[in-house]
Amino acid sequence: MDLNGEYRVPQDDCNEEAPLLLPKTVERSLIQQAISQTFQSTAHLANLLPTGSVLAFQLLAPIFTNQGDCDPVGRSMTAVLIALCGLSCFFLSFTDSFKDQAGNICYGFATIRGLWVIDGSTTLPPALAAKYSLRFIDFMHAFMSILIFAAVALFDQEVVSCFYPAPSDETKELLTTIPIGIGVICSMLFVAFPTQRHGIGFPITSS
Repeated sequence: MDLNGEYRVPQDDCNEEAPLLLPKTVERSLIQQAISQTFQSTAHLANLLPTGSVLAFQLLAPIFTNQGDCDPVGRSMTAVLIALCGLSCFFLSFTDSFKDQAGNICYGFATIRGLWVIDGSTTLPPALAAKYSLRFIDFMHAFMSILIFAAVALFDQEVVSCFYPAPSDETKELLTTIPIGIGVICSMLFVAFPTQRHGIGFPITSS
C-alpha cells in the first residue's frame, strides 16, 4: 500500500507466465483404452438381447448375490437366475412380430411351416407365413444371444464376487479376456449376419 491509500498487487503475484492450477490429466494405457472400448461395445450389444430378460437379471442379481457377499444358497439361486435368463434369451430369439389389418402388433414363434401366433387372434396366409419360417441363422443368433448374456453377467462385479470371492491372478485375467473375446466375435458376427426378427422384448421398427 502506498502513501495515497491505494493497494498495489506485488509484481511477483501477477506473473502471467505462471502456470494455472489445472486438474492433472491421467493418461490411460492402450490396454485400458481397449478394455473401456470393449465395455462400451458390449453395452451396445446388450441392446440385441430381450430387454425383459436383461432387466430381470439386473433387478434380481443384487438381491440373489447379496451385493456380492452370497452364501451357498444365494450362489445356487444366482446360478438358476443366470440359467433362466440365458434360456429366455435363447427362446425369445425365435419370436417375431407383425401388424395385422387393424394395426395391432401380434407376436409368434417361428416354426418350420411359418409363424405360430401365440394368442391365436389371427392367422397368416401360407405365402406370408413362409417369410417368417425358421432358418439356420435363427439358431446362430440364439446361440450368440446366450454368449452375449454370459458376457453381460461376467461384467457384473457382484455376480463375479459371488462365484469367485478371492480369484487368483489367472482367474482375473480369464474373467477379463473372455467377455472381451465374446464381445469382439459376436459383434463381428452380428454385423456380418444381422437379424431381421423383432420378437418379444426386441425393438419394433416401422418396417
